[in-house]
Amino acid sequence: MPNAAASPPSELIFQAIGLKRQFDNGKVVALRGLDLEIRQGEFVAIVGPSGCGKSTLLQMLGSLDQPSGGTLNYRGSSLPGLPDQAAYRAREIGFIFQAFHLLPTFTGLENVQIPMFGGKLSRSQRRARAIELLESVGLGQRLNHYPSELSGGERQRVAIARSLANTPSVILADEPTGNLDSESAVQIIDLMLGVHRRLGVTLVLVTHDPSVAERASRIIRMKDGRVISDRAAPAN
Repeated sequence: MPNAAASPPSELIFQAIGLKRQFDNGKVVALRGLDLEIRQGEFVAIVGPSGCGKSTLLQMLGSLDQPSGGTLNYRGSSLPGLPDQAAYRAREIGFIFQAFHLLPTFTGLENVQIPMFGGKLSRSQRRARAIELLESVGLGQRLNHYPSELSGGERQRVAIARSLANTPSVILADEPTGNLDSESAVQIIDLMLGVHRRLGVTLVLVTHDPSVAERASRIIRMKDGRVISDRAAPAN
């Protein structure tokens, strides 16, 4: 699969047509025929009330969940139909979560190397890559600290570094500032915006925070499992 650096800016990355997701034998409906397009290099913020389907959509873009109906394509091919979902997640997608999801018994340096296991890099190359990434997010002096020894903002920086480990085409971020104080939240969004601009990576971010959404280039608002508005954000 091509990565971000090899893709033309106008390339359609994700396309959802009539996308549906139901749970509990149809008693709970998360997505109700959602239509959506996301192109290479965009920074898209997805907003809306709790329960509107934002996180469900993000999980399906990352192949952590499967649609109940409709079409979901990645670069023109059916995403649910990809023969190796794990390879898609490992090579194409970087994940950032509200709860960080760092392994507590691993240092920051070790956490960042985890996505690289099973790849082609040698042990020394993985370590060098992890150091480079942690230095790029301002944690060059905190390499060997465990998550419990880091602040919330520092833990999210480790998570951002980890998301970049395999040079993904797309970063999917689910409420990445939800567990942070306002100052740390601004720093994390500044960092993510810098990564987006520097690497040209497509960034899709779910947030409840209007100030975070306004940093994106495009804001998609959802309600009751559908897109109800899709607009360009004010120029940053």
